[in-house]
Amino acid sequence: MDARRLLARTIPALTTRAALPQVAARPFKMASRTDTHRIAARRLHATSQQLQAVTATAATSPQDFPTTHEQISQPVDTQNFIDNEFVSSKATTWIDLHDPATNNLVTRVPQPTTEELEAAVESAEKAFPAWRATSIMAKQQIMFKLTGLIRENWDRLAASITLEQGKTFADAKGDVLRGLQVAETACGITTQMTGEVLEVAKDMETRSYREPLGIVAAICPFNFPAMIPLWSIPLATITGNCLILKPSERDPGAAMILAELCKRAGFPDGVVNVVHGGAKTVDFIIDDPAIKAISFVGSNRAGEYIFSRGSAQGKRVQANLGAKNHAAVLPDCNKNHALNAIAGAAFGAAGQRCMALSTLVMVGETKEWLPELADRAKALKVDGGFEEGADLGPVISPQSKQRIESLIASAEEDGATILLDGRGYRPDKYPNGNWVSDSTISRSPVFLPVQRLPNPPDRPHNNNERHIFHEMLH
Repeated sequence: MDARRLLARTIPALTTRAALPQVAARPFKMASRTDTHRIAARRLHATSQQLQAVTATAATSPQDFPTTHEQISQPVDTQNFIDNEFVSSKATTWIDLHDPATNNLVTRVPQPTTEELEAAVESAEKAFPAWRATSIMAKQQIMFKLTGLIRENWDRLAASITLEQGKTFADAKGDVLRGLQVAETACGITTQMTGEVLEVAKDMETRSYREPLGIVAAICPFNFPAMIPLWSIPLATITGNCLILKPSERDPGAAMILAELCKRAGFPDGVVNVVHGGAKTVDFIIDDPAIKAISFVGSNRAGEYIFSRGSAQGKRVQANLGAKNHAAVLPDCNKNHALNAIAGAAFGAAGQRCMALSTLVMVGETKEWLPELADRAKALKVDGGFEEGADLGPVISPQSKQRIESLIASAEEDGATILLDGRGYRPDKYPNGNWVSDSTISRSPVFLPVQRLPNPPDRPHNNNERHIFHEMLH
């Protein structure tokens, strides 16, 4: 009975509909194809008036995104995302962003003014009390919507990555997938947010609660433009924090699309803000007292700086710094499986990832497999990321290309044997791209599909006998 009373209170009373006046039947007329096209055109025009490109690669719909490396006739300046609105920057300093496959201008990225950075923090501060008080179930529903929107815009996000960062389209879709998996994990946060109760005596218990920190920031690298922002956006927000995201100034397009999707998913104003720039923005994030925690992914030098300076100010800082990946090939391994795995690990993503296999130690008879490994590397197709069948794209910038070539040259000067040399390679269609990948020769991590093969442990050490792989000989 109580349940029925409750149901009665929640459902409005039904009323009878008044009898409709009789209308003479009209003969049905099928709209002509011309009429249909006119209606569709009007609707499309009306929709487009409500949309504004926020960067040259952040197209306005899941069906509208770049699919070639053709030059953009009128590149659009990248905007900030503050208080749930895309805001044009009043910056006086701009960073040109070029397509790595062609070096054509794609967009200009602002170094925001101090006032713009402060506006982002103020927006987050204003949003935090209400967002913190929002129920976990309500946040979960927003996260469900965000996950669905990411799936709907999957190709659009990947195309932005290909055009700005240089990854092949297939690799860029994998970048989005890894981030999507974090968003899906965040949807199950309700089982992970519970506190604990510990009965320490008959008349005493200890309770613990999980509380949001407040305003937090994420500083992201260039090599995973969707995945790493999605390490932060879902988990920071669903736990009740407000996030200030700084994507890499080299490829912010995917982050701008994600900001748009956050708004469409129902995030309140100020919960997610996106600002751009370089060292000035990083220093602002570190020094602003309202920002309580920083998550960073990137190089050793930058990470150590952010960690030490941020920690000294009492901030929580998690810094994922540069990594090196090594492999040892033993004689009892499956030869074909090992060679295929090594080729993928060493040369995938143009070597521009922390876990790229940079050093390979061949033990015993396995050193005789090197020519076959070189053949597998040589068979990889290096081309523009939108081209069908491309295995590897260009590296991010001409500076990276120069650095890689200098590392290979220095190894050669030291007496290394270059089994496969890709310096000077250019696809016919894209002669102006950054077509030499990074190399890993020194002790610090360098992003590129180049392998260093030191002396195996069963041979006497010889400083002048090293083997360097480079996959781009065509």
